Amino acid sequence: MRFLMKIELPVEQANAAMKDGSLNKKIQAILEEQKPEAAYFLEMNGRRTPILVVNFNDPSQIPAFAEPWFLAFNASVEMHPAMIASDLAKAEPDIAKAVKKFA
Repeated sequence: MRFLMKIELPVEQANAAMKDGSLNKKIQAILEEQKPEAAYFLEMNGRRTPILVVNFNDPSQIPAFAEPWFLAFNASVEMHPAMIASDLAKAEPDIAKAVKKFA
């Protein structure tokens, strides 16, 4: 299942890692291990924030994706199920059923 993973790096820890030269090395090491479908880097809530698109075959994979960020940066991590257009198209019968029943 595809998830959108939002990782917010605390300012103090990210600044310290930037100053000692380890920020990009740590991020690259994590990304090499996790192999996300996509990775974007932006500012959110005043913090450096990687956004990853990842696929899980089983919920037991969640710690393997979250723990490196927790441990390397003391980051906060959120994971949200996400669909692509073809997933949404497959869901159309269920959406129509809900509309018919609840709208």
